[in-house]
Amino acid sequence: MANVATTFFDSVKMIAAEKGIPEEDVFAAVEEALAKAADKYFNAQDFYGNFQAQMDRETGEFHVYALKQVVAEVEEEDLEISLAEAQQLNPDAAEGDTLWLPQDTSQLGRIAAQAAKQVLVQKVREAERERIFTEFADRIGEVVVAEVKRFEKSAIILEIDRVEAMLRRSEALRGDRFDKGQRIKVVIVSVDRSAKDPQVQVSRTDPRLLIKLFENEVPEIHDGTVVIRNCVREAGDRAKVAVHSLDPDVDPVGACVGLKGSRVQAIIRELKNEKIDIVRYSDDSAQFIANALNPAKAIRVNLVDPEGRRVEVVVDDEQLSVAIGKRGQNVRLAAKLTGWNIDVRSEADKRREAEIAMGLALPDASSEATPVAEAAAPASTLQDTIQVEGLDAALADRLAAAGYPDVKSLYTVTAEQLMQVEGMDQDLAFRLIDAVQAHFGE
Repeated sequence: MANVATTFFDSVKMIAAEKGIPEEDVFAAVEEALAKAADKYFNAQDFYGNFQAQMDRETGEFHVYALKQVVAEVEEEDLEISLAEAQQLNPDAAEGDTLWLPQDTSQLGRIAAQAAKQVLVQKVREAERERIFTEFADRIGEVVVAEVKRFEKSAIILEIDRVEAMLRRSEALRGDRFDKGQRIKVVIVSVDRSAKDPQVQVSRTDPRLLIKLFENEVPEIHDGTVVIRNCVREAGDRAKVAVHSLDPDVDPVGACVGLKGSRVQAIIRELKNEKIDIVRYSDDSAQFIANALNPAKAIRVNLVDPEGRRVEVVVDDEQLSVAIGKRGQNVRLAAKLTGWNIDVRSEADKRREAEIAMGLALPDASSEATPVAEAAAPASTLQDTIQVEGLDAALADRLAAAGYPDVKSLYTVTAEQLMQVEGMDQDLAFRLIDAVQAHFGE
């Protein structure tokens, strides 16, 4: 037992110092483990009781005791001792005292060693996890350079300051291709005390990565002259960044673009050619929305429902596809950037609507006269425009009542918004969004 104790004692001293674990925490945990081991061992010998273990902090020796309460009349021999018997062992014993009776530990060597080893391993693991949590909890949102260590099925394991971090495949860019040992820029997004996987989670799709890259590349952002008001991404494809200058003499867009695009191009290369629209922020909502639709040029912006944050933007006919973007991406990102639901209409559409409203539209060839009310009816329903499994007439009516009467109104909608409509589940919402994007991508 002494050799085991000495060996373990030396291990505790060395590992506690190396890992920064308080020695007392390890000793207390070992004593608890030894008490449980003794309880299990003596119970197997038909000796039941309340056992406690102690470890000498100077020599590392272990001692195990059976605790018995001093009573006038013994009812449970395993837990109690008579006053007379107790006073034979300790003349000062009194009724109600607890006596610690030393136990033979000669047969506990192997059990003690195993228990001690398990406790030490557990304590080292807990201390490591706590150290990592403490170190990285304040670094969330920080961009760091990490080294690629190995590849797993659903993640890439990186190393940051000798700590493993996890980059899930879903958090990597579509064009990312890494080699072992390669150094890449990532943003720290979370750290978890209890995770079985690497505690530190990182990302290359998080908007904070783009913001930090701008801070590193643009001195005016770093020193606070230019402020990033918002940033949205569809990582790997396109991003929009709203910037504002606190100095009227500094152009925020020009500062971010740099001479001949040098600053923004460095960021684009880092993000695997992700397109970046730098948008001038404005406190005027209409102006900000018009800016956000860049590269499209808005003719006018009508705030249709300020409380519901719905807006209509009119563009030239040839600008409609640019404003919408591939599969609705441009208008969708503009909506996220500004926080408004944006309905983009062409000048021809608005002109036609005005003619219908005034009764000036040409009558249908099959009829000599068409009532204004009939002319104002929609030419086709949502179902007539796109075919989606599960989208019936009743659901189309509920969508219309919720503000989505046609495909144009679904440009910027999210699955979460659609799921607010009665009868809409997540799968159907995604199918509908895909169908709308495919419609405008043709």
